[in-house]
Amino acid sequence: MTETPSGKPRDNEFHLAVGALGGLRQALIEDAFVYRPLPPMRTDGRFTRRLPERIRAYAGWTPHALIVGVALVLFARAVDDHELRTLLPVFPVLLTLVRPVAAWWLLLGGSLFANVFLPADWPWRPSEVAGYLVVLTVAAIRTGPRTTAWMWVMTAGFAVFSYGYSASLPILFASAVILLAVSMWQIRRRADQEVAEQLSVTAVERGRRTLLEERTTIARELHDVVAHHMSVVAIQAEAAPYRVENPPPELEQAFVTIRENAVAALTELRRILGVVRADDYEAPDAPQPTLAELDGLIDNVREAGLTAEKTVTGAVRELPQGVELSAYRIVQEALSNVLRHAPGSTARVEIAYVLGGLGLRIVNTPPRGLVKPSPGAGHGVTGMRERVTMLNGEMTADLTEDGGYEVAAFIPVAAVRDGDAA
Repeated sequence: MTETPSGKPRDNEFHLAVGALGGLRQALIEDAFVYRPLPPMRTDGRFTRRLPERIRAYAGWTPHALIVGVALVLFARAVDDHELRTLLPVFPVLLTLVRPVAAWWLLLGGSLFANVFLPADWPWRPSEVAGYLVVLTVAAIRTGPRTTAWMWVMTAGFAVFSYGYSASLPILFASAVILLAVSMWQIRRRADQEVAEQLSVTAVERGRRTLLEERTTIARELHDVVAHHMSVVAIQAEAAPYRVENPPPELEQAFVTIRENAVAALTELRRILGVVRADDYEAPDAPQPTLAELDGLIDNVREAGLTAEKTVTGAVRELPQGVELSAYRIVQEALSNVLRHAPGSTARVEIAYVLGGLGLRIVNTPPRGLVKPSPGAGHGVTGMRERVTMLNGEMTADLTEDGGYEVAAFIPVAAVRDGDAA
């Protein structure tokens, strides 16, 4: 219960009534003559997308053609009957293409005019019934259930007052059935749109979560690499003064400062790892893998039933540990995807040591066995891209012409070294 400034109470029913009347005035009076051209129909539906491309280009104008067709039929009927009253619904039907509510007002006014100046033996002529049902249906589709419900109520009041209850009952019943069907269709369409939007939002959120999970995994693995380097810096800084006989105090203090900074950096690394790791995360007991261990990885996938071979070109050299680790993980994930999605195929791993960096190519032939749905979350390609992007590299992953799959990546080792030096 609320009160007005004068102190008189107003209940919730009063506010609901005021809101309903306000919506009625907005929809049926203020916005009645707003220009609303009927947009073309979508052509990506279940049936229209099966049409030939040439016909589909015109399929979007099907509602316009139907409305114009009904108007032409009503006009032809009026010409045959030689009666002015049967012409009244023609223009309102055409007007629904641009102003559906105004078309309803015009049809209602035309019926009133015909009732006064063109009386007939039966109040509702077939052309009037057809025109009214078409106008009300189009208005219901284009305005919404609440507005068309008001239109039906006002039409029912006018019809009962002008023609009587028994004469108006058939057309009011038919129009009520049509409005109910249109309302159910609109509710179903709105629900489908909301589900589609929710699925789109869910897909975006899932993609973001996948990206964060992959970045977290990379951060955990690279922690060991960075921590190893910082530990070496701290140890060398502590041992350096003992390699020089009678080092100056400034040099000793510089090495002390370097060691303190290295230890502080290690502490911060451990703190960051504590933030990004999961509750069930356990630090690995063995060192992070490198490209030197690829033979063991390939032997493992061979034991799992995959035919795989490795090819190395260029002068093999030691690369930064981050590059070695990322390259190993990329090959590992690519071969895992082959096992899951291409049973019975043959995989080939190509590693190219070039002047500017490291090239990777993992390609497999089409599957020869039954491909079962994979229980994985689809993180593989995302994780590989993240590793390559982190190292300022480039990567492609796509189907081959023969139906297989290819993952190709290039990691610029020189750029990584420059970044480390900075």
